[in-house]
Amino acid sequence: MAALTAVRSSSKLLTGFSAAYRGLIHGSGLAGASVRPRLPLQPRWYAVSHLSVQERIDNKRKAALVGGGQTRIEAQHKRGKLTARERVELLLDSGTFVEYDTFVEHRCSDFGMEADQNKFPGDSVVTGQGRINGRLVYVFSQDFTVFGGSLSGAHAQKICKIMDQALLVGAPVIGLNDSGGARIQEGVESLAGYADIFLRNVMASGVVPQISLIMGPCAGGAVYSPALTDFTFMVKDTSYLFITGPDVVKSVTNEDVTQEELGGAKTHTAVSGVAHRAFENDIDALLNLREFFNFLPLSNKDSAPVIECQDPSERLVPGLDTIVPFENTKAYDMLDIVRGIVDEREFFEIMPNYAKNIVVGFARMNGRTVGIVGNQPKVASGCLDINSSVKGARFVRFCDAFNIPIITFVDVPGFLPGTAQEYGGIIRHGAKLLFAFAEATVPKITVITRKAYGGAYDVMSSKHLRGDVNYAWPSAEVAVMGAKGAVQIIFRGKENQAEAEAEYVEKFANPFPAAVRGFVDDIIQPSTTRRRICRDLEVLASKQQNNPWKKHANIPL
Repeated sequence: MAALTAVRSSSKLLTGFSAAYRGLIHGSGLAGASVRPRLPLQPRWYAVSHLSVQERIDNKRKAALVGGGQTRIEAQHKRGKLTARERVELLLDSGTFVEYDTFVEHRCSDFGMEADQNKFPGDSVVTGQGRINGRLVYVFSQDFTVFGGSLSGAHAQKICKIMDQALLVGAPVIGLNDSGGARIQEGVESLAGYADIFLRNVMASGVVPQISLIMGPCAGGAVYSPALTDFTFMVKDTSYLFITGPDVVKSVTNEDVTQEELGGAKTHTAVSGVAHRAFENDIDALLNLREFFNFLPLSNKDSAPVIECQDPSERLVPGLDTIVPFENTKAYDMLDIVRGIVDEREFFEIMPNYAKNIVVGFARMNGRTVGIVGNQPKVASGCLDINSSVKGARFVRFCDAFNIPIITFVDVPGFLPGTAQEYGGIIRHGAKLLFAFAEATVPKITVITRKAYGGAYDVMSSKHLRGDVNYAWPSAEVAVMGAKGAVQIIFRGKENQAEAEAEYVEKFANPFPAAVRGFVDDIIQPSTTRRRICRDLEVLASKQQNNPWKKHANIPL
């Protein structure tokens, strides 16, 4: 009825205009002029929607909320996975999410994609900004219920928009990945979308923290965006990362492998080192991500976060006085030292199942975020090898990029010997850790707990690499190598090697050679370590140090 009324009104308007026009002609003296005969007026009909604009907006928003539909949502839940929107709501503070581009739809018109049933408001990704514990963050969450979360040109455009804005305002970006890969129907436009995202990952690197949480499949070119971000986390049993899937691997190499074996959470957190941690399920992952986010600054222009601390900075830790065994070949757990020193014994370890001979992670000292690096005597005696060097170097560089002080605990007998390490390039990879510590300009505090032998002593944030404060415990040994090996070289073929070994131990197997040369600033009682570090961090809070100007350094990759 409303549409018919509108048409009648339009017809009356046209009739009135025609009568006025005829009057104008007669009134102007043109009545007698030759006038072309007029055709009888025909009523014109217009297609007018029966819905108001506001109703259409509301309907589009409702459609966006259900993504690919209730059936696909239920299928997602049956896999033990949350939907894209449920993940965002759980990650962010309640009521803080502001969505962008809700009405964006894909632009593909091939292979029947132009049909209305293949258009979904928001396409296959939810994007926007919100707050985690009151701090700004930009988020995108891929929606597996819409075309399997595949990446279209519109999908990529939405992600690029929030990444650009995050750079403008200086806020972290979190990506919740759950995608089958490129949208094949769009061809090269989908590939171009990936490249656009990769470029922004690179531009944002070292400017704002970037975190990827893999919550479903992530295959093909899609894997390179998480690889370019600062931290990659996975969900056990439901997330996968691989360049080519099991079927392609079978056809090319004739290897039989499952998705889990090829690119599951266990593979990437313990074998490849691609992912930094894995969590039990979606909820566990998102809650841990909220906790992890609290350690990070918003951008490279912000200081490391400081929170109110209930753990006294002057607290002594008596257990540390006896934690290092008297026998220097006996192992102990470096994590016991770390947890004893940091606030509330809280330590968020990064890559706990990969390269276990080195420990890295985040903690707080007197409420201030710090990065922890430490050799682990329980694994390979704490030797540095290829994997531990790469793991440590990347962590140190992240801390340096985002103004997070670095505390290093040293118990290292050297670099791991052997043909596997030499053929694998231990020289090049070990240099990465050396490079990272040397170029870092954030506050650097080092504590030698026991062994600091050979080149590994230099590498582990020594005074020679611009360490700000370097301590040694009474149990520390700073030497070229262990006493037994040194004596065999120095006194080869001579008698009384036992006496020579005792003499070497007396001379070098203690912290004095380094202390008298100023290579360590003090020999401290282990129980006072927390107190000393907290005081040093207060002093170093105003540290300003700059490297020589350069376009960029040429780290040995």
